[in-house]
Amino acid sequence: MSDKTSQTSPLTRFSRPDPWSVGAVLIAALVLLPVLSVIWLAFHPDDNIWPHLLSTTLPRYLGNTVLLMLAVGAITAATGAGAAWLVVMYRFPGHGWLQWALLLPLAVPAYVGAYALVDFLEYAGPVQTGLRALMGWQDARDYAFPQIRSRGAAIVVLSAALYPYVYLLARAALREQSGAGFEVARALGVGPWGRFFRVGLPLVRPAIAAGVAVVMMETVNDFGVVDYFAVQTLTTGIFSVWLQAGNLGGAAQIATLVLAMIVFLVTLEKLSRRRSRFFGSARQPRPVTPVRLTGRQGALAFAACLAPFLMGFVLPVAVLASHAFDAREWVAPGLSRALFHTLTTGGIAAFVTVLAGLFMVYGTRLSGHRLPVLLLPVTAIGYAAPGAVLGIGILIPLAGFDNALADAVLALTGHDPGLLLTGTAAALVLAYCVRFFAIAQGTADAALGRVSPSLPMAARSLGQSAGGTLRRVHVPLIRASVGSALLLVFVDCMKELPATLLLRPFGYDTLATRVHAKASLENIAEAAPAALMITAVGLVAVGLLARANR
Repeated sequence: MSDKTSQTSPLTRFSRPDPWSVGAVLIAALVLLPVLSVIWLAFHPDDNIWPHLLSTTLPRYLGNTVLLMLAVGAITAATGAGAAWLVVMYRFPGHGWLQWALLLPLAVPAYVGAYALVDFLEYAGPVQTGLRALMGWQDARDYAFPQIRSRGAAIVVLSAALYPYVYLLARAALREQSGAGFEVARALGVGPWGRFFRVGLPLVRPAIAAGVAVVMMETVNDFGVVDYFAVQTLTTGIFSVWLQAGNLGGAAQIATLVLAMIVFLVTLEKLSRRRSRFFGSARQPRPVTPVRLTGRQGALAFAACLAPFLMGFVLPVAVLASHAFDAREWVAPGLSRALFHTLTTGGIAAFVTVLAGLFMVYGTRLSGHRLPVLLLPVTAIGYAAPGAVLGIGILIPLAGFDNALADAVLALTGHDPGLLLTGTAAALVLAYCVRFFAIAQGTADAALGRVSPSLPMAARSLGQSAGGTLRRVHVPLIRASVGSALLLVFVDCMKELPATLLLRPFGYDTLATRVHAKASLENIAEAAPAALMITAVGLVAVGLLARANR
């Protein structure tokens, strides 16, 4: 009877660990290892410089990071929620294409937006050149112009790049609401602002909070923008203390502080939604009836939605395109090699990540053992952990393993194999897998949850093994979701900069590191082809995302 039950019920609990449970636990351990490694290094440094950091640079790192988080979070909340309110509640000229165009900044890495903004506004850029020609000014002493490479500019660039996270979640939450509440408020004489603040905002507050939490985590993770604008944050502090001061323990201590901030953000977001409970009617909710805006009101709504799209997408792409007409830059030395490295590392990482995510989710559902179930949500911490933190957590354990393996091979064979993991792109692939495992895991969990339990049960009753059921039943049914996850992970791997800078082998460039290196040398023309390649792939991913949210 027990054998028959185990064949027909995928959720049966086994008395002994089965291969699926063991595999799920091993995957979870691999994902969590870098975070645990950083914490261990922070509490066991070779040279404890924490008191020195506290009295010198750490307050500045922390202050800039907190200020960036709060400012970018506030701006993206206002921009994303406001744009979502306009496109859902109103119809105005340009509404049809703007509701999707507002997602396009997701395709452009924030650091690319920083390079484009400086190129556009610098002394030799088109704005200041045009002003001097128009006003007859001779040089910079004749007029005052805001400082471009500043903390304020970093806030603007990050906000323009990250507001779609809030917009996407707020728009989805508003579309799910019943129109009855808004109609009642309108009938009672509540104006547009009152309906937004008293009805709409409380209903979508959990979605806005979730989006702002993601935005703040991405702000903490950013390195390219703050490094280019010379804003010293905790992330740049990790690079400075480790690579310039040569103190790994101090870098790990700063990384642990970053992790603590991330945990605080996640906890705060969960607490903000704990007491928020909104229930709809058992009947099919009546959709919101949009109000048509014309004339001045329609023009204002159009301008309000157009502005973030122009800043987050049109400006950086236009600047890059203006530098990309020179055919020589597309065959410049190193570009094809950087493209090959990006395709191989990103492709391998995407395949391994999605495969591991699918294996872990399926194994957890199949066995029902308590440990994999508890570890499943914890593995999402890799996505919240900044790339610089993961770089430290991955490099040290792998370096220790590499050295031990090389010593063992040398003792047995007399041949020194060198560094097999840290000396190759393997460490980079592992970092990508850990960093973006949450995307694959979340997609697999949602996709498998939509498969009717009767289908795998029928397959098992016909003699299929657990692996055969996954291969012949589940995978064909969730093929579209798996493909989307592969593309999303691949795009994020292409854009990832901090972990790539820390873990790439010597002389190993990707498109992201090439853009960073060329732009840091003020050579936007050579950076443009690589940046446009990243953006083009990002546009495909955004297109799939928009299609899924229609």
